[in-house]
Amino acid sequence: MDGIVFDIQRFSIHDGPGIRTTVFFKGCSLRCFWCHNPESIRFKPEMQFFPDLCIGCGACLAACPNGARTLRDGVGGYDRTRCRACGACAEVCFSGATVRIGREMAADQVVAEVLADRAFYQTSGGGVTLSGGEPVLQRDFAYAILARCKAEDIHTAIETAGNYPWDDLAALLPVTDMVMMDIKHLDPDRHRAATGVSNERILENARRLARTGKPVHFRVPVVPTVNDDPEAIGAIAAFVRALADLRAVNGAREVPLSLELLAFHRLAADKYRSLALDYRAGRLEPPSKAQMAALAGVARSYGVVLQGNY
Repeated sequence: MDGIVFDIQRFSIHDGPGIRTTVFFKGCSLRCFWCHNPESIRFKPEMQFFPDLCIGCGACLAACPNGARTLRDGVGGYDRTRCRACGACAEVCFSGATVRIGREMAADQVVAEVLADRAFYQTSGGGVTLSGGEPVLQRDFAYAILARCKAEDIHTAIETAGNYPWDDLAALLPVTDMVMMDIKHLDPDRHRAATGVSNERILENARRLARTGKPVHFRVPVVPTVNDDPEAIGAIAAFVRALADLRAVNGAREVPLSLELLAFHRLAADKYRSLALDYRAGRLEPPSKAQMAALAGVARSYGVVLQGNY
């Protein structure tokens, strides 16, 4: 089974318990204007170009079969209308100014990279996390990876935005030990304005997930102009508390269900420029530590289990 990934990050400590290997899948059904991984949005391979790293050697001109690369007065250029993302220019780019994002891999290839750090998982309680993009949109590929990792007794986790038919996530749960799901807003109109889609299917999938016996960790990217106010965070916390109560009714009170607030940052600005994308969030100021602490206090007031340091 083959799929497309854009990165495999080893020794990750922010994508689940312990030391983990995070496999980033390419492709997403949301269009969050602040997305920290804009290279994950499109399903196909694409090229990043960092002009500041270009040394003007001209190697890319000879390598490109489509005439997409230019060199004028020692300054490299890139015509995206001609580019077919073949990656030939990236193979000869000595300075790293041009990078091909996205590669097809077999599930066995991915698992082989995951197994290389087995010792770290055993000592830290870590494992493998499928992230993205949206890993559930490549369901069969994701299942193949997770099943092979489970057979090797490796802890498995999924990071998901939840926007897909429930059956797609349900198919992965037998080989998934933990699910981390984003909740960005409870109001469907504000959610659509920020992400391009309504939240109705996402919230219903969260309710269904709460009825299962899987540990669930809900995460909220706190983004200025979107949800960085007490009302928005309070509504999300109330929703998560209701899911915890629902879990108790279904006899799974002891199964972990928690919430974490993640502060927006602007570290993705260079990625947007390298992909010739408009970074609409570039004008936003990240929330302060004091603001995050205050919002965490709001969430705690609803009796949810809150993870993270604020």
